[in-house]
Amino acid sequence: MDEELHGYIESIVFAEKENGFTVARLKKPNQKEPVCIVGMLPSIQPGETISCRGKWKLHPQFGKQFEVKAFDLKAPSDLNGIQKYLESGLIKGIGPVFAERIVTTFGLSTLEVIDAAPERLREVPGIGEMRAEQIKVCWKEQRAIRDVMIFLRAHGVSPTYAQKIYKTYGDTSIAKVKSNPYAMAQEIFGIGFKSADAIAMGLGIKKDAAIRIQAGIRHALFELSQEGHVCYPKEELFVCVTEMLDVDLALMETGIEELVKQGEIVAINGMIWGKSLYLAEVTIGEELQRILKTKSELRTIDTEKAVLWAQEKLNIQLAPEQILAVRHAVQNKGLIITGGPGTGKSTITRAILTITEKLTDQILLAAPTGKAAKRMAEITKKKAFTLHALLEVNFKGGGFKRDKNNPLECDLIIVDEASMIDTKLMSALLRAIPSHARLILIGDTNQLPSVGPGNVLKDLIETGSIPTVQLKEIFRQAATSQIVTNAHKINAGELPDLTSNKESDFFFLEREDPEAIVKEIITLVTERIPKAYRLNRLNQIQILAPMRRGVIGTENLNQVLQEALNPSATPLHRMGSRFHVHDKVMQIRNNYDKDVYNGDVGLITGIDFVQQEVTVLFDEKSVVYDFSAVDELTLAYAVSIHKYQGSESPCIIIPIHTTHYKLLNRNLLYTGITRGKKLVILVGTNTAISIAVKNDEVKKRHTGLKQILSHTASNRSL
Repeated sequence: MDEELHGYIESIVFAEKENGFTVARLKKPNQKEPVCIVGMLPSIQPGETISCRGKWKLHPQFGKQFEVKAFDLKAPSDLNGIQKYLESGLIKGIGPVFAERIVTTFGLSTLEVIDAAPERLREVPGIGEMRAEQIKVCWKEQRAIRDVMIFLRAHGVSPTYAQKIYKTYGDTSIAKVKSNPYAMAQEIFGIGFKSADAIAMGLGIKKDAAIRIQAGIRHALFELSQEGHVCYPKEELFVCVTEMLDVDLALMETGIEELVKQGEIVAINGMIWGKSLYLAEVTIGEELQRILKTKSELRTIDTEKAVLWAQEKLNIQLAPEQILAVRHAVQNKGLIITGGPGTGKSTITRAILTITEKLTDQILLAAPTGKAAKRMAEITKKKAFTLHALLEVNFKGGGFKRDKNNPLECDLIIVDEASMIDTKLMSALLRAIPSHARLILIGDTNQLPSVGPGNVLKDLIETGSIPTVQLKEIFRQAATSQIVTNAHKINAGELPDLTSNKESDFFFLEREDPEAIVKEIITLVTERIPKAYRLNRLNQIQILAPMRRGVIGTENLNQVLQEALNPSATPLHRMGSRFHVHDKVMQIRNNYDKDVYNGDVGLITGIDFVQQEVTVLFDEKSVVYDFSAVDELTLAYAVSIHKYQGSESPCIIIPIHTTHYKLLNRNLLYTGITRGKKLVILVGTNTAISIAVKNDEVKKRHTGLKQILSHTASNRSL
């Protein structure tokens, strides 16, 4: 028979973001020591009063625990519970100091006063008109959020995102969710189709309802775009959606036809696109031809003399393939320069700039990420922009301010790390380039493709849409680096040289057991590397892991590294995550309002439990997040190799083990190694390295760009 347990939540020990499993300490009335409760307790916060039903059990490692089967949240009834509730950070404007003053002033009537007569808060010492009003508004909002939580829980869905739903829909939240629960999956970050579908089922929407089938198709296309696909074969899409929805194929056909009629999707030659991605690919084809077919306004020069002059000016001697690249850069309207590390891409860029600066001062330099733009600026000694800054985000209307009607002012634009540019961003970039300008894209096609959908640079090269120079020669200075030589060996399908000495910049530490790999990484980060190389443990050492899950996945590594590098007695627990001041974090979605983008890495500089805000420093820019938006952040002591594209670190550490075998491939390892500027350390097994090097299969991305380009571009080759 189940027992009952009452009290308030003193602290959260652990919370699993995915399913709401929580370990918490509960303080029973008139009992000195808290008890441990465990179970599915999504969204509970310190200070809340809870009534649990369940059973006591004895855990072999953690001792006596109360296993919660069901629970209700209640208003706290004693002074300690009320004070803990108020100081927990649920209500903006009330922290520990004001919580104590309010409870001292109003005693057991505290919650009744805040609820029915909030103007009386002015009686509390130190609370003025503005703070009283803020508390009143937040209290009302919190009650509304609680109503949304209760509604969600009644339909078997985690209320973790109730606050986000309320912030999006306001007082109409429950009505909106009832009218079309599937809209949440599109409109609210973090709420997926499964959660929306569970609510829909609870509200009585039938399994074969048109609204459900159309939502399933939209969701499947979105999920596939997250995997890099721009479009997808119709038959394979049918399989995905029918399995997910458990409906007949005929209903899928009808759903596709209806969405095509509504203009939400495009179906051509057995392929299905979401409308926006289809238009983006068409735009790339059209805008590229506009640029390539329009004559440059720069005066004609003697190319051979210009190349000789640039070499003399820069005091360099260009190799034949570098001369070829510079020559075509000043002759053609468009050019792609591709090559691995140490092949002289930076030297070519400087030579092109030296020549072009004699013809015009209208030159723009850009890269997809802040770090890549910063590196470009250091190399060229010129200002370089991120593509989002260059195109000027339109915060009011969405998209970018720079487009065909408001083009960039340039005669030449050079974009580095072009392999990272996804379909929508390339579409926006090309629309903003004036017809007379020259376009040069620089990148490494052997790296992983863009995080966003598409494989644009590779598609452009393979179709011959833009003249391309491929750099293969490794130059003498770079050839002394084991990082560079091993990267090229891996790219060629050869095993890297794993021998090293004190002068090496590449090391392999063989460890067979995943737990031993974790232990070695902690020792490297906390002791050995800072001592031997004088590198900062937080911002000059980066762990890159192939996978998210597992002992040596990013999730576990982040937890153990957080404890080793930056422990805290006052963490912020939100949505299954735990954050400390001075934590290294990464933004995991584009947020145009805050001007931060997927993959940006920053440092938490402040957590304000009273105003419920987290402040993160990205480079030199401070960004403030409401507690309800912290799911846009993830710890970044360890990140995926894919997410770290375009960035570099003085030291890169990569755990590599056969438990990662599903993701071990050549260009993943190549990309990870080439992120290291001064030092790369692999920790793991020879077998795993061998698997990665031998596996040249890159997961195919379905795009329509090649077909579109073949209709709009004539083949070009050098």
